[in-house]
Amino acid sequence: MDTIYKEISSSSVKLEIKDAKTGKIFIRELPIDYYENSYCLRLKGEGLDGKPVEMIFYSKEGVDKLKDLTGSGPDKDNCK
Repeated sequence: MDTIYKEISSSSVKLEIKDAKTGKIFIRELPIDYYENSYCLRLKGEGLDGKPVEMIFYSKEGVDKLKDLTGSGPDKDNCK
């Protein structure tokens, strides 16, 4: 039976990169905070200057929720 996860988080990420020229695969573990739920994927770490950096990638549901919260969504009830 598959478990449904509502959120996933970690204090590090592992990247697998395939070099375009050689086809060789490289794996790197990076100290990046990772957080994911049904609305977004958020990455937090440090930039080259040592200052905090954050990137957020929204799912379609996340974009729709943001539109609703800011008053830019459709003028209808999503719950019916």
